[in-house]
Amino acid sequence: MQDQLFSVADKVTLVSGGSRGIGKAMAKGFADRGAKVIVTGRQEDVLKATSKDLASDYRVCDVANSQSIEQCVASVMEQYGRIDVLLNVAGVNIRQPTLEFTEEQYDYVVDINQKGAFFMVQAVGRQMLEQGSGSIVNVDSLNTYAPVKNVLPYAMSKNAVVAMTRGLALEWGPGGVRVNSIAPGFILTDLTNKLWSDATMQEWGITNTPVGRLGKPEDMIGAAVFLASEASAFMTGQVVRVDGGFTAALNWPIPQDGGQ
Repeated sequence: MQDQLFSVADKVTLVSGGSRGIGKAMAKGFADRGAKVIVTGRQEDVLKATSKDLASDYRVCDVANSQSIEQCVASVMEQYGRIDVLLNVAGVNIRQPTLEFTEEQYDYVVDINQKGAFFMVQAVGRQMLEQGSGSIVNVDSLNTYAPVKNVLPYAMSKNAVVAMTRGLALEWGPGGVRVNSIAPGFILTDLTNKLWSDATMQEWGITNTPVGRLGKPEDMIGAAVFLASEASAFMTGQVVRVDGGFTAALNWPIPQDGGQ
């Protein structure tokens, strides 16, 4: 018998950035467990394919545009009447030294990762507060533990997501809306496969991740379901690190004899 404490069945779940990678895995995890899933993204052809794969609904939404967000949320509310869960996943990254960033590149990263995340939670949170309940799960990053080299605007934007998560938990908790975040570790996705195909990088990542492997998008499902369900009813404003233990300690290459 399934424990209803962890159930997300019939919960109307909006997945911002749900057409690929971690967002798509989360969307599938919720759809497989009976949630009413709506995925969003900027490319309609990709969204259509994802929606067909997951047997879910979709909305075209550019989170860098607040008007697009408002239209998306209004459309979901018109059809479903409520939003129980927001999985706020949409994000982009550019890897290069700080001195090489142009203003346009900076704006591209921050407009989606920070501004977009803010206006998405604002639009959805307004509806959740009116209905008196809801769970928002933001996705931040390993960069909120320690910045990774050559992705500074990304790291800055994801640290803003943590500040937003905690601030909203304080503001919206009395209204029945919980806000938490998931911080993935090193995850193999279409956007990171090239990076992790490098033998040196792969060896370093596996060596420094206590569970002995890099992560998969599907590894995020359990934490997301937990944070969206009644099992986490007394949790808000928290960062849940799903990183295989990477942030638990420093794995120095100390000899077995302790260097004695």
